[in-house]
Amino acid sequence: MDQTVRADDCCPSKEASGDQYDLIVVGAGSAGFSASITAAEAGKRVALVGHGTIGGTCVNVGCVPSKAMIRAAEAVHGGASAARFPGIAASAHAVDWGAVVEGTADLVAEMRRKKYVDLLPAYENVTYIDEGAARLVEGGVTVGGRVISAPRVLIATGSRPHMPAIDGIEDVAALDSWGLLTLPDRPDSLMVLGGGYIGCELAQMASRLGVKVTLVTRSRLLPGAEPEVAEALAQALMAEGIAVETGLAYTSVAQAAGGVTLALDRDGKTEALTAERLVVTTGRVANSGNLGLEDLGIETDARGRVKVGPDMATTRPGVWAAGDVTDRDQFVYMAAYGAKVAINNALGLEPMRYDNAAMPWVVFTDPQVAGVGLSEEQAKAAGHEVKTSVLTLDNVARAAAARDTRGVIKLVADADTDRLLGGQIAAPEGSDTIQTLAMALKFGMTARALGETIFPYLTTVEGLKLAAQTFDKDVAKLSCCAG
Repeated sequence: MDQTVRADDCCPSKEASGDQYDLIVVGAGSAGFSASITAAEAGKRVALVGHGTIGGTCVNVGCVPSKAMIRAAEAVHGGASAARFPGIAASAHAVDWGAVVEGTADLVAEMRRKKYVDLLPAYENVTYIDEGAARLVEGGVTVGGRVISAPRVLIATGSRPHMPAIDGIEDVAALDSWGLLTLPDRPDSLMVLGGGYIGCELAQMASRLGVKVTLVTRSRLLPGAEPEVAEALAQALMAEGIAVETGLAYTSVAQAAGGVTLALDRDGKTEALTAERLVVTTGRVANSGNLGLEDLGIETDARGRVKVGPDMATTRPGVWAAGDVTDRDQFVYMAAYGAKVAINNALGLEPMRYDNAAMPWVVFTDPQVAGVGLSEEQAKAAGHEVKTSVLTLDNVARAAAARDTRGVIKLVADADTDRLLGGQIAAPEGSDTIQTLAMALKFGMTARALGETIFPYLTTVEGLKLAAQTFDKDVAKLSCCAG
């Protein structure tokens, strides 16, 4: 499935005289487009330098295709789990993996065209250039054998999957997330290496589409999440038949008769796990290696991520960076936000500083895992005297009515001031619920104020009120809507 969009299929060139621009944006993904549009709306001439598939990771190989297949798998699971309601018979239809993959590719192509390719002609002062890989030089970039000049450059080249250094991994045709999402035929079994956001999402998706899945990780699932929340997700995945193997040390992988065998160490004992295919989801590495950053004194970290300040400026005057290529949050909406921060500062528009204090994040498993603000551990490290509340979903009427009480809500507050510091949710509708908590944090709400706020009954978001009341009450002893 070749998704490459060539320059002559995409966007007409509207070159400025002598290749001179106000701004050069390197990378045509979400950050690059956000930056280009912001600058164009400010009346600046922009050179948007792309290479490969226009649109970047999210629309092409990340958020869009993965969530499309997750929702397809969710539909299958809905029928299979309907028997939890009295009087309802379970019904699950046979899955045509290839058709799901093909339909997903069609959706990706449509969204790429609508949100990227067809968008550029609306901005006449943005010139799209796709003539090969760009390299930063003094005063601009080189691309396609010519120099494009501008006083300001934004790096927005994104990231790619990280392949861990495990003996033999080069020889087993390991899949990354995109490899799985485009696999034409459904494998009988998968071993997913890595228990972060992507690993958990893809493991459950594949399992619900009829694949026997083993999820393997060195530590625990979602190591950045609250332990109570991570455990709730682990229990939910195992209840669906996914084998969750945690706390392991990998030694090697090799091709075997049954597919791929992973040799590992468990409590000092050597074991082996085998599956037809291996999917690796162990993080990402920045696309910064061939940009000439070192020559210009632009600093990066161990994974190649460009170091930026709160204004998104790099260590080189006149150069900014945004999105997954930086050492900031790796989310598409934060890439777009970071690009806007960078351009506002680069062009002398409204001064902005990167602020993620109330940034919500979501893992699109079922139950969904979502969070905002500080975890208990982070709050303590920041010097707060901390108090916490933990509410299981069997205390939330909505969950009881849905006969699905999988999950938990945890809130963190300052013990002295009662101000909310953060919270995390594992719940079927956690992605929508978390935004209410994000607003509470943004406006400095206390736990008491949240607990006194009126919420509609029989909603998942009401769980936030109950969790807030749990700081000093036993909500199991309250009547419906009481408090």
